[in-house]
Amino acid sequence: MAKRAVKYAVIDAFTDTPFKGNPAAVCFLEEEDEGGVDEQWMQSVAKEFNISQTAFLTRTTTSSSRFNLRWFTPVAEVKLCGHGTIAAAHFLYTSGIAKGDMIEFVSKSGVLTATKVQDCGKSDTSKPCNAKADEGFSIELNFPIVSVVECDSMEIPSIPKTLNGLSMVKVQKTATNGDLIVELASGEDVASIQPNFDELEKCPGRGIIITGPAPTGSEFDFISRFFCPKFGINEDPVCGSAHCALAPYWGKKLGKQSLIAYMASPRGGRLDLEVEEETRRVRIRGPAVTVMVGTLLV
Repeated sequence: MAKRAVKYAVIDAFTDTPFKGNPAAVCFLEEEDEGGVDEQWMQSVAKEFNISQTAFLTRTTTSSSRFNLRWFTPVAEVKLCGHGTIAAAHFLYTSGIAKGDMIEFVSKSGVLTATKVQDCGKSDTSKPCNAKADEGFSIELNFPIVSVVECDSMEIPSIPKTLNGLSMVKVQKTATNGDLIVELASGEDVASIQPNFDELEKCPGRGIIITGPAPTGSEFDFISRFFCPKFGINEDPVCGSAHCALAPYWGKKLGKQSLIAYMASPRGGRLDLEVEEETRRVRIRGPAVTVMVGTLLV
């Protein structure tokens, strides 16, 4: 039987510069492709790409602006992924598959929306402008807030090699995946750490988020890094879903609803955030850029 070609793109999210931000592969499966793929095939494709996330899109029968979306790391499927969702929306808009300003994604975390926001410049995407529809744009995600809860003493991580003398100000965890949130005294400390992945892999929970306040006078409110070696991601360059917990965490500490975050991985990336406590939602906004397109054979 002849093999079919499946379109894919590799897209860098939370950046407008190629090879920065967080890369995600996006595979678009037409109806005729679906019968030839399964979870094992998707996992194998994600392992082949060997980047933090590979997203798989399929059409739904209910609406031309609604798609099924799943995300896989090189070793496992995940229930929520921010940069993979931005990459998926960017792919649908730039390929002309999506026509409206909002896309709905049916996922294992419920229905998620991604809205196209026109950019007038590189910094503030929230202000109206006269940009043409085919010019630069960002994607704004509407994601659920993830609660942060206390850790017991057995869950406090022992990571002396990673911290290298730095003190932990506070340690909590996310209520969903048990990701540890380690707060340090400053964002500079967060940026400067040299992670020991063998040490981090032994920590309780799925992964570990290390965060701290941004330097006074910077454009950012807080700085973070996310390590998840248990899921085949030593360091997630710019993790959108982590900010479902980090945005309300820092929003309460700083008394702010609108925040600007920076993830200080070697690739780096900025996230514009809006916390909606009443609806228990977080809006996460960032641009994306396509760096590779091709086909997979099914």
